[in-house]
Amino acid sequence: MAGVITVAVVDDDRMLLDGIRSWLGNVPGLRLVGRACTVSELLEEWQGPADVVLLDLMLRDGSRPAENIRRIRGFGSRVLMISVVADRDRIIAAMADGADGYLTKDHDLSVLVAAIEEIAAGRTAHSPELAFAWAYSPDRPRLSPKEREVLVGYASGLTLKATARRAGISPNTAKYYLDRVKDKYQQVGRPTYTKIDLSLRVREDGWFLPGIRSGAPPQH
Repeated sequence: MAGVITVAVVDDDRMLLDGIRSWLGNVPGLRLVGRACTVSELLEEWQGPADVVLLDLMLRDGSRPAENIRRIRGFGSRVLMISVVADRDRIIAAMADGADGYLTKDHDLSVLVAAIEEIAAGRTAHSPELAFAWAYSPDRPRLSPKEREVLVGYASGLTLKATARRAGISPNTAKYYLDRVKDKYQQVGRPTYTKIDLSLRVREDGWFLPGIRSGAPPQH
């Protein structure tokens, strides 16, 4: 089964669980390995972690999304949040808590599969829901195109010199832009000091550029 992406689902909607089994059963390259109504139930039944877990945002057992995400990631799986609503605050919170994407349940199978594949590859799954949430986040600082380019390049794992080379500027100028970015985050009440902090801000706020993906380990 080399190259197959394993998927598990946590949702207390029995009809959705059955539907997911039918949907994914005919998709080449994907294999459903677990279905459960709660995270505890899924983890108790697992023989090993799935590559990607589809996790309902609000489960009726009263569990908190942040805790559910933490537990699933603690077992080595990545998380795609699914929900019937596109609530901006909850989307932002889920991404900050470690989710790798967010989709509402009205998308076609092709969109779901694409999101699973992106996440399994170590990237963040983009969606209209995420774009809306990030665009209207009240504490998302206004960055110039060049500030954003330098931030994303550096936070994605490039060295400062490599970031500057990609942006067509000098390392000193790149450092100047990074200092401005940190200052702007400070002004909106989100202190950002280290490269790890910058990587978290890229993830939280959806600062992505074509050809540069989040998820790379920072290099110092």
